[in-house]
Amino acid sequence: MIIPSAEPFYFPGNKTGCLLVHGFTGAPKEMRWMGEYLAEEGFSVLGVRLAGHATKPEDMIRTRYIDWIHSVEDGYHLLKGTVDQVFLIGLSMGGALSLLMASKLDVAGVFSMSAPYELNDSRIKYTKILSKFISYVPKRKGEPGANWMDKEAWRTQISYPENPLRSVAELAKLLREMRSALPKIDMPVQLVHSRNDTYIVGENMEKIYADLTTADKNIMWVTESGHVIPREPAKAEVFSKAAEFIRRVVAEK
Repeated sequence: MIIPSAEPFYFPGNKTGCLLVHGFTGAPKEMRWMGEYLAEEGFSVLGVRLAGHATKPEDMIRTRYIDWIHSVEDGYHLLKGTVDQVFLIGLSMGGALSLLMASKLDVAGVFSMSAPYELNDSRIKYTKILSKFISYVPKRKGEPGANWMDKEAWRTQISYPENPLRSVAELAKLLREMRSALPKIDMPVQLVHSRNDTYIVGENMEKIYADLTTADKNIMWVTESGHVIPREPAKAEVFSKAAEFIRRVVAEK
């Protein structure tokens, strides 16, 4: 059963579609405010729920990164049936999925926020084995919510409280495939990252940018945010930037 308020969402609009993809252990809710904004701007919007998310952590443990890829692919085909072009918009792992799927699907552009480039931990190669004995690991050091600027938004955020260790191994595989895909992306890409993100630090965006070979690539730094940009104070400028990015790309086609 899906956690209440964490359901996927769809807002019909014009012939330009926006496929919104949430992050690792998260839920469509973290993208909903952005979806509502883009719908008000006239776009058709679909917020997908990645397999194993927004239900219970045990469901996520049973999924593999290919299941998350299929969730995005299914959402793309659902949305593409109602629009002429689709933009992929993702947060964190959703941003990585958006970049990866841009190399596989016919999309107009990618808007990626807080995306990881790699997991910098020498223990990653052992996670699959360790997961047979350890089910969950803490998300970060320090007090819960310490990385958030909007504490009220953090209190209403829906996300699994810990990272399923088996799923961390799958995330590492996904990021490996994303890194291989970056040079193949040939459409416009807008990357966004917060300078105050201590969960996925800013050098991840710089590495993604460096590996992209598309001529139309840009970065945007924000400060009024932690990791979950679409639910932080920086969301106003980021949402506006997304709409501007989409309109520019559509106008240039």
